[in-house]
Amino acid sequence: MDVRAVVRPARADDAPGMARVHVASWRETYRGLMPDGVLDDPGLLAARERFWTAALTDAQYAANRSAVAVRGDAVVGIAMSGPPLDPEVASAVQLYVLYLLAAEQGTGTGDELLDAVLPAEQDGTLWVADPNPRAQAFYRRRGFAPDGAERTEHGVREVRMVRPGR
Repeated sequence: MDVRAVVRPARADDAPGMARVHVASWRETYRGLMPDGVLDDPGLLAARERFWTAALTDAQYAANRSAVAVRGDAVVGIAMSGPPLDPEVASAVQLYVLYLLAAEQGTGTGDELLDAVLPAEQDGTLWVADPNPRAQAFYRRRGFAPDGAERTEHGVREVRMVRPGR
């Protein structure tokens, strides 16, 4: 990859590309962790596009921050954060989504996406698949640590990680 991806705030017209990255990342990352029926659902791409369109245009999501990584004309990474959804965690921001196409991993684009939606000086929380050692190591490098909470969503076991503000 000779041209670095550009990270910028997401726009409504990014929704189709964001949906493609979301679905491709799920398939690359969660095959064997998430049920094949979810990953291979022919309606998954359309459902993710509806989700991203709403997330970028509906006033109920106005407090969220969304960013994309773009290489050329193609979205190659996505991120979104917003108000914490876990009432028992005293956190300013929750990272909801951070996905990169596999070819983009290790390029620094993930760091830029995270900083775009959850700056390093801000405390935060997130849920990450377990096992997913690469993602968990990425978040540990960024100051997150497991707090002992676990859940299962879409058939995937997840652990919660938190980061104190600086």
